[in-house]
Amino acid sequence: MAAYNRWQNDAIYAAAATLDGKERMRDRGAFFGSIHGTLAHILWADHVWLSRFDKCARPGVLQKDSASYGGEWAAMRAARHETDVLMESWTASLGKAALASVLEWFSGSSQQHARAPVWVVATHLFNHQTHHRGQVHAMLTAAGVRTEDTDLFLMPGSRWPRDDQDKASDESV
Repeated sequence: MAAYNRWQNDAIYAAAATLDGKERMRDRGAFFGSIHGTLAHILWADHVWLSRFDKCARPGVLQKDSASYGGEWAAMRAARHETDVLMESWTASLGKAALASVLEWFSGSSQQHARAPVWVVATHLFNHQTHHRGQVHAMLTAAGVRTEDTDLFLMPGSRWPRDDQDKASDESV
């Protein structure tokens, strides 16, 4: 899913880059307003979750302000790429024991303590992106921008992890 995620983020950012900044920032009635705002929210959420695994710093803004996270377009696009590389590396390192372990955290959004198996959290991380990327895809399509296919089986084979890139032990997933 990390490889798929990176492929789709590369595609959606490339499609969004065909619009000028004003069009990317235009409120289109989505939950996070604009194309830029929705992409910023996705990046924010990834950083929140990755910070819970000590993989990056926690964002300095709350969810209600997440549409403004990531800064200007070029900086946000670079941060998205860096985050996708980090996510691929992190998920490749997760073995069965790590996935079965339990993560505990305090959710600022729901104002409660939470706990879940790491495999549930990792699944949520990618599902959350897919949900909001779908919103961006719809906004781009409505703006007349052609986007790439999103079907998992259409991901180019060159993006699939190769067996020699995976861990050789039984601990790899």
